Amino acid sequence: MNNYEDIREEAYAANMQLPAFGLVLFTFGNASAADRKKGVFAIKPSGVPYSELSPEKMVIVDFDGQTVEGNLRPSSDTQTHAVLYKHWSEVGGIVHTHSTYGTAWAQALEPIPVFGTTHADHTTLAVPCAPPMDDKKISGNYEYETGFQIMEHLEISGLNYKETEMILVGNHAPFTWGSTVEKAVYNSAVVEELARMAFLTMQINPAVQPMKAALIKKHYERKHGSDSYYGQ
Repeated sequence: MNNYEDIREEAYAANMQLPAFGLVLFTFGNASAADRKKGVFAIKPSGVPYSELSPEKMVIVDFDGQTVEGNLRPSSDTQTHAVLYKHWSEVGGIVHTHSTYGTAWAQALEPIPVFGTTHADHTTLAVPCAPPMDDKKISGNYEYETGFQIMEHLEISGLNYKETEMILVGNHAPFTWGSTVEKAVYNSAVVEELARMAFLTMQINPAVQPMKAALIKKHYERKHGSDSYYGQ
């Protein structure tokens, strides 16, 4: 068996779910799966249409963003993935999309508020939106700096990456992560649905307020923690 066959298969399966869930158009997105013991991850090659992907085309990259194995150029967002893997030891998968509603909120520079129980089932907080990076970072190693942009915003906001597994990058689009790449894909689909629901809610009632704290707490705790009991 090839040393990296498992994560190539995982990355391929995750990438193929993105168009299946309506989260990407053309080549607008990428997913990666990490092997922590080997210190590498498998990621989608740059510019290759999803219809032409295969496990063998996934590129193996180390946590410094250097290609270890593969004949194709890795995704242009590889450096962002590498930074997050290197600094967040419990992340096993990362997904980036330009899904319509999530990206619209990112372009508006707005976090996604907690308006309902669907949101509270996943997190007690608004989905954060990192502000655009400064000009110096933009003119430098942009994709590398995007990783730090994400980490710094969580830190400034007092958020833990193990509890907050999704973010909007201002003027850009969503990034999600998880202990596995399957969870990262799930989180990506959740972000898009929360963004869509929040947009529609504000169209119906522009004066809508976030859901009250007691209801947020109830819905989150019935699915998470030692006393959880809910599962549809």
